[in-house]
Amino acid sequence: MSKNDSRKKTSKVERVIRTYELNDMGETLEAYWTGEAEEQYSLRDLADFFNQEVLAAELDRNNASPLEGEVENTYRLLTDETVSSGVKTETENSLARNGIDVENLRKDFVSHQAIYTYLTKYRDVSHEPKEDDPQTQIEKGADTVRRLQNRTVAVAETTLTNLRDTDRIELADFDVINDVRVVCNECGQSYSVDDLLEMGGCDCMT
Repeated sequence: MSKNDSRKKTSKVERVIRTYELNDMGETLEAYWTGEAEEQYSLRDLADFFNQEVLAAELDRNNASPLEGEVENTYRLLTDETVSSGVKTETENSLARNGIDVENLRKDFVSHQAIYTYLTKYRDVSHEPKEDDPQTQIEKGADTVRRLQNRTVAVAETTLTNLRDTDRIELADFDVINDVRVVCNECGQSYSVDDLLEMGGCDCMT
């Protein structure tokens, strides 16, 4: 077996593309990442885009015709860590009623690392953003804040669960939400960190 054949057989992205018959997806991912398309996506944006296409294909397979924007919202409800467990369960049950195996669907969702591996090793795409690229720095900043938020939630959940299970506090089923907001002292507008970075700053400055 050649090195190229080995790489192809271990590409999860390629397997999912074949499974869901996502024709031309490889070319689309490449164009969006390198900037050959009208828009240029980050690896995280590409992973979300890819997974939403997988979800849309699965809905289509099961004759569930989503309304405009419904695929994106359903994907958010399934994957966003800020969504409560109750809402996630309702979303999963709704998909199950349409004949969709949610567990298998989630297994076919890919990470941004998988997208990177597929593009660089499977398709031999070279794309090295400059270190001083503003968009790269913004993405790094967003990732840093996101990791700290997730860590805080995980620590809070573990601490509260331990206190509850050892009968030190009374607590039913719960969710921990870590909502970091940025308030502009100039205009008083409040934003989530992701929204503020996506907008490129506060409205009052632009």
